[in-house]
Amino acid sequence: MRVTRRPAIVLFILLGICLVALTVTLNVTWIILNWRRLLLLWLGIPIFLLLTAGVVVNTVFLVREVRRNERQNNFLNAVTHELKTPLASIRLYLETLQRHTVPEAKRQEFYSIMLADSERLLSTVEQVLKAGEVSQRAASHAQEELDLVALARSSVQAAVVQHKLQEGAITLETLDHATLPIHGNPEELQTALGNVLGNAVKYSPNGVRVAVRVSARGKKWAVLEVMDHGIGIPAAHLKSVFKRFHRVPHRNVLRTKGTGLGLFLVRSIAKQHGGDAWAESPGPGLGTTITLQLRRAPASATAAEEPEQA
Repeated sequence: MRVTRRPAIVLFILLGICLVALTVTLNVTWIILNWRRLLLLWLGIPIFLLLTAGVVVNTVFLVREVRRNERQNNFLNAVTHELKTPLASIRLYLETLQRHTVPEAKRQEFYSIMLADSERLLSTVEQVLKAGEVSQRAASHAQEELDLVALARSSVQAAVVQHKLQEGAITLETLDHATLPIHGNPEELQTALGNVLGNAVKYSPNGVRVAVRVSARGKKWAVLEVMDHGIGIPAAHLKSVFKRFHRVPHRNVLRTKGTGLGLFLVRSIAKQHGGDAWAESPGPGLGTTITLQLRRAPASATAAEEPEQA
């Protein structure tokens, strides 16, 4: 069951409006009654402005806190569901195997389902743990030279297998770059790419058509773009989707699984590697492009002499 704090937000907004109106009324009345006393007048004006600003700032912080609590409650609900559902499924199949004689073919099917549920359970736990880790350190450790093209190719293959997609559902375009060296932590970057590809698949209810493009942006940046034809993101949420626990309201109608941590991890990992991540979407129903920008590895002496690309 979802927990909502919208009535509390409305209450705080109304309270703030009433307090501001009361403050304005009292101070304006005081100024009118004492307009002859210039000293008190000039003293009252800054006090009036300070009181008004204090009430407005206090109301803004209260509303932000309520919204933060709402996101945390939604996160707890999502995590509870993500943990409870596979556990209940595994328990059901284990009880069936224990109490009944099951044919070998059916037994193997049960084993496959339980394995998939355990992988889903492990994925949820790993995401929560990873979110705690990335928020506690400023930079990524154990970085090494990697090939972004190879990393993208392996991530695409893993996503096809994990989500049981047909060949061609996710395509990879390298723009004539056989390799694109970067420095990074392979495990963390695979997590970031896996989250982006997972979102592209998850929010494509009418068929998965995802394009992954790897390119160089000058000598400094390596760019990976993941473009889907899914339900898109409203313009008001393009920046918010990277916040911890944030989920776009209209996407929840699809009852998709998730904790609201996927894109938060993507941007956190990108920033720890000296890069960034952002989202673009023409609008609801028109697909989404998630861009991951990472620093390129230092060019060789020969490459350094080549003119920089636009």
